[in-house]
Amino acid sequence: MNLYRILTEKPWQHNRLNDAGLADDAVLSLASSPQKIALMFFLGVVAVLFALFITAYVIRMELDDWRPMPESGLLWFNTLLLFLSSIVLQWTRNSLKKGLDRKLKTGLLIGALLTIGFIFGQLEVWRQMAGEGYYLYNNPANSFFYVLTGIHGLHILGGLWVWTRASFRVWSGTDPEEVRLSVELCAVYWHFLLLVWLVLFALISYT
Repeated sequence: MNLYRILTEKPWQHNRLNDAGLADDAVLSLASSPQKIALMFFLGVVAVLFALFITAYVIRMELDDWRPMPESGLLWFNTLLLFLSSIVLQWTRNSLKKGLDRKLKTGLLIGALLTIGFIFGQLEVWRQMAGEGYYLYNNPANSFFYVLTGIHGLHILGGLWVWTRASFRVWSGTDPEEVRLSVELCAVYWHFLLLVWLVLFALISYT
């Protein structure tokens, strides 16, 4: 009987207890769980993909024709931008949980700008490397560098698309509670991509 009441409760009525004695936010969480499960599954697939690339990288670098690329100082700055964007999105997520809806637009805007800065920074690193003669086809180390940073950048762009859609909904006057799930999923995704990048950055910098 309690299960029936939970399933039939109206999820758009917030901040009160239902007849089963549960907060409606809990019902909303249950309703949104398929999206969260889908994201976890996707992150698992992406983690396996990068793990395979990293394994191949470590094995390939043991061969005699491996010539490491020089480290670009801009990569450190790009890492800082991605780190800050992850912090900003977490701050935005926490603000929503506390009911501080007025901070939502600020958080989404700053986070997007930091992420775009990271993407353009990565493209600038590519331009610098190509200008110094480190092309994709010159050496296995070069190929891995461009492939790993490129795939990571594509995943960033994919997340930024979801982020942009949520931002447009907020600016068009949508109730912040309706984009809460999108912000939460983006925060988890950004933390994951930051972790992946830190592993890749360490691998590229010290091998």
